[in-house]
Amino acid sequence: METKNKTLHIVLWIVQGLLAAMFLMAGIMKSFTPIEKLAESLPWVKEYSPALVRFIGISELLGSLGLILPSLLKIKPQLTPLAALGFFIIMVLAAVFHLMRAEYEALPVNVIIGALALFVAWGRYKKLPIQPKV
Repeated sequence: METKNKTLHIVLWIVQGLLAAMFLMAGIMKSFTPIEKLAESLPWVKEYSPALVRFIGISELLGSLGLILPSLLKIKPQLTPLAALGFFIIMVLAAVFHLMRAEYEALPVNVIIGALALFVAWGRYKKLPIQPKV
């Protein structure tokens, strides 16, 4: 692997790891924290069904695993860019959600995380896909 590709490969792994850690923490919080306690830090959860909040949390947990495990184990590594694309879509929807609620301060976070997820999707699908075990 040439130096430029090796550097990109390392950067992709770092971004994958950061995104996975962030969504893993968010997923654990939304999946296992009592709704009343969760509402203290995320006021919107009391406006929606607890089942929806749990679904979002479980989706974040599974997506975080999808960012790392398929590529790391080289078993169905094409799932990694799909997980990243899923997180990009989630960030677009989150931005729309925050716009509707006039929570403009949350938008930069959605844009940055969405851009990082899109970078991983592009990198692992087009530029440097990880090859599966043979």
